[in-house]
Amino acid sequence: MSELRPLLAQLPVSVAPRLDQGLDQLGIVVDERQREQLLGLVALLHKWNRAYNLTAVRDVEAMVSRHVLDSASVASFVHGPRLLDVGAGPGLPGIVLAILDPALAVTLVDSNGKKVRFQRQAVMELGLTNVTPSQARVETFSDQPFDQVISRAFASLVDFVTLTRQLPKAGGQWLAMKGPGADEELRELPPGICLHQRHLLEVPFETAQRQLLVLSVKS
Repeated sequence: MSELRPLLAQLPVSVAPRLDQGLDQLGIVVDERQREQLLGLVALLHKWNRAYNLTAVRDVEAMVSRHVLDSASVASFVHGPRLLDVGAGPGLPGIVLAILDPALAVTLVDSNGKKVRFQRQAVMELGLTNVTPSQARVETFSDQPFDQVISRAFASLVDFVTLTRQLPKAGGQWLAMKGPGADEELRELPPGICLHQRHLLEVPFETAQRQLLVLSVKS
């Protein structure tokens, strides 16, 4: 991964220790290649954000916690092998999850052209072979069914499930990353969809409450 070194050299020296500490708190072990890819993603986000406004987070250290570690906090609940990231924006959480599990086949879907261009650039520069960016509106997107469909900041639970109803395979799951106020959304779930699991997430360096809601079709 020596080709990433010029990119990584642009990061403040505080960024790598922050990532290392955060991954340790999450109990996630990475090899040197994965570590450089995660740092490279932060560097690319910070670089592109100046011109393309990919995220409201401007501070590079905050990008580590609010984007990389927040995405990584759900890794233990993602089993794939085919994962669809809906409304992926600059590729979150999909790119992070793909780095952490090279056996995971991740498809990213977003309708915003500049964000998908960033996805493609990141996939190329980070050397990821298990990520497929796609520019499309989710309601018109079609592919073979996925084992899991994830959303980090896409829409309400109702819209998330309704717009992607045909995308999880039989027995598949929706993974919705949410803040604390999701109970009302849960009460409005379409008929036949139920809450399968709820996991409270502890994101290092962040105080805001986060949770992962795992939804499935009622059996």
